[in-house]
Amino acid sequence: MMYDAYQGMADVGDRMRQLAQNAQTILGAWAAHPTASPWRRMSAYYELVALAGFTHARPDYGIESVEINGAAIPVEERGALWTPFCQLLHFRKAGGEDDPKILLVAPMSGHFATLLRGTIRTLLRDHQVYITDWINPRNVKREDGEFTLEDYTSHLIDFVRFIGEDCHVVAVCQPTVSALAATAVMARERDGVQPASLTLMAGPIDARISPTKVNELAQEKPIEWFRANMIGTVPAKFEGRGRRVYPGFLQLCAFMSMNADRHSKSFVDLFHHRVAGDIEKADAIRDFYKEYFAIMDMSADFYLETVDQVFQRYLLPLGQMRYKGEPIDLRAIKRTFLLTVEGEKDDICAAGQTLAAQDLCSGLRPYMKTHHLQAGVGHYGVFNGKRWESQVYPVLRNHIQSSR
Repeated sequence: MMYDAYQGMADVGDRMRQLAQNAQTILGAWAAHPTASPWRRMSAYYELVALAGFTHARPDYGIESVEINGAAIPVEERGALWTPFCQLLHFRKAGGEDDPKILLVAPMSGHFATLLRGTIRTLLRDHQVYITDWINPRNVKREDGEFTLEDYTSHLIDFVRFIGEDCHVVAVCQPTVSALAATAVMARERDGVQPASLTLMAGPIDARISPTKVNELAQEKPIEWFRANMIGTVPAKFEGRGRRVYPGFLQLCAFMSMNADRHSKSFVDLFHHRVAGDIEKADAIRDFYKEYFAIMDMSADFYLETVDQVFQRYLLPLGQMRYKGEPIDLRAIKRTFLLTVEGEKDDICAAGQTLAAQDLCSGLRPYMKTHHLQAGVGHYGVFNGKRWESQVYPVLRNHIQSSR
């Protein structure tokens, strides 16, 4: 009932936003005139109305080229492998056939993998990039089965084996747990494929360390409460009808409530920038929220198991997580170079939670382990923005080069 009620309101809101978008388009032509201040204000208002709503379709990556030494180098995007829940996309710049291969593991946490568009652009300077382009579960038929935390780990193992021994895994945020678990599982089979390197960025390897508000929220209620209050059923109008999910609109509302004042200010800033004719600043805010408001659901099993195993019982750092009935032993990792990256001001995954992997991977020799704490950045600054490009990325690039 919760999801049906939301969808009913969303359908009405979509029509209102479309009307606002049409009005903004018409008024925009008049608002461009330097003496048309009232029209500009009306256009800016309608733009806010049109923007203030969620969408459930994945945006395009739009990576057609990458700039290297002042030249725009064409980029090819193509599908490499498909499952009902994910497509493995391959990005490669012209002439980059011999570049190191990165498996960029995107979070399944309410947003599409396109949120890492900027990360991909930077990585493409020196690498070819495969990314886990997760499919919205509300578009996956129930007969395709459920999707669990173990299924997530299985996907990563299959993708590494597909790419090959020279694969460099880069996991961002939530999937660092599965990426580390998958690497340990592959290490257990000593003659099988293992990634050449593993980079864990701002992820909850050990969420007991310096708990954030996110960690505290997960601890406040028993898992039964999350099952009873946070899970909805996909409405009949979608392909995944009847599938149990943690709805994307609940996820995003929860995150936005943590920084409500900042989001409200951003919308006010967008209005004033647009009225003042600061097109570049206004467009930057608009583009961010168009991406931020593109939401996807999360499989109920995956969500509940993540809350339970990662944020409540801490199974991986305690050595109690299992894969297909067998214990996951992080000490088995002996051939994969490890880099952990954290942000000094991260209020989602505090400094120390990702660093924990360094001690847990005790089978690695000291020269195979590197940690980088990036000063002055929060969660998103670890993998996006100016400091990511100028300070974090060079560390990651050198890490990959040294592990080849």
